[in-house]
Amino acid sequence: MKLVGFEATRAITHFDSHGATIAGIARCSGEVRVAVLVLEPGGVVGMHKTSSPQLLLVVDGEGNVRGDGEQPVKIVRGQAAFWEGGELHETATRDGLTAIVVEADELELGS
Repeated sequence: MKLVGFEATRAITHFDSHGATIAGIARCSGEVRVAVLVLEPGGVVGMHKTSSPQLLLVVDGEGNVRGDGEQPVKIVRGQAAFWEGGELHETATRDGLTAIVVEADELELGS
């Protein structure tokens, strides 16, 4: 598992834009699936294998994520967890968490 930040830091100045920033997060190819995940307080998505590379982007709240054999790592709004295809992983929260989940046949971190 890798933790990455996704705070928008690069200014968008094209097309008469202003007050806008962007951060590249990932590149995808093949079939791409995007979903919203809402964990209520005390919620857990138990340990399971990813079917393909997966990126979990926390947009509200905080929780803990971990891969197989790893200790839980705190994750907060503005951070993302990345798991390779076939990797065991778990997501849990004490107070609640909302995240966007991106899965793709081919998914790489970066802009």
